[in-house]
Amino acid sequence: MLLGAVAALFTFMAVSFIVFGLTNKSTATQADLLEARLSQFNETGRQVLSLSEAELSLPFTDRVIKPVFDKLGKIMSRRMQGGQQQAIQEKLNLAGRPGGLTAGGFVALQVIAMVIGVALGIGLVVLVSLTPPTSYLAPVAGAVLGYLVPSMTIARKIKKRQKEILLALPSALDLLTISVEAGLAFDAALARVTDKYRNVLASEFNQVLNEVRLGRPRLEALDDMGRRNKVEELNNFLQAIIQSEQLGVGIANVLRIQSEEIRRRRRQRAEEAGQKAPIKMLIPMIGCIFPTLFIVLLGPAVIQVSKSFH
Repeated sequence: MLLGAVAALFTFMAVSFIVFGLTNKSTATQADLLEARLSQFNETGRQVLSLSEAELSLPFTDRVIKPVFDKLGKIMSRRMQGGQQQAIQEKLNLAGRPGGLTAGGFVALQVIAMVIGVALGIGLVVLVSLTPPTSYLAPVAGAVLGYLVPSMTIARKIKKRQKEILLALPSALDLLTISVEAGLAFDAALARVTDKYRNVLASEFNQVLNEVRLGRPRLEALDDMGRRNKVEELNNFLQAIIQSEQLGVGIANVLRIQSEEIRRRRRQRAEEAGQKAPIKMLIPMIGCIFPTLFIVLLGPAVIQVSKSFH
């Protein structure tokens, strides 16, 4: 079993380096052409690093691991169905595309995690000297756990990101309202929000502004922002802005109403969380505090009763 684990590890490393070698070989000619073009534009007399020197100055992750991972992601993308790829990409977009992951890269990550899980399961069998059928369950459990860990991580990132947007929304709306009432246009007010705050919501507003600068209609960019994040309060606010633009309603009044509504919902969520707190406290009290109290209170009585029967 140990030899099998070592062989699987070396096989994975060999495949990775072969894919990396093929990638470098296919891009060698392009690298030579780019170096020739860069040398033509070097008119300042400063020493410019070649592409190979610039590549060697990068971290090991960017030089070796990321190209291999991208190549495996492209291979996985060609083998995936359109609906599955779109569903995975939507989840990655909700999570903010951590590490620039694509749908194929995510599937490749799951496969690598499964291989690592199987190797760890085999290693556990060897170290603990498990016997069948338990020795068969360890690699299977490792494979299942390795397959589920990336999905669980993405789900946790989605919840965290949506919570950050929800918490940052009231303050951003207050600044938007004040800026619009002071005479700024809506795009300028969005730019003021992106300059003042450094959070997920400001990044989303900045993406909307960049799309508008590139020629995309503002209403379409705002609507896509709501679909991209799937936060109910944010989507309601964006739909109100879109309807006000379409109907010609004053945007300052809409912003003031939406700001008050979001504040009211935030207060209701706080009250709801306060009402749920006593119920949630029952679980640790019943499982941890009450048994300790029973031991402290009834322990001496149990000892006395046991002594009386001897």
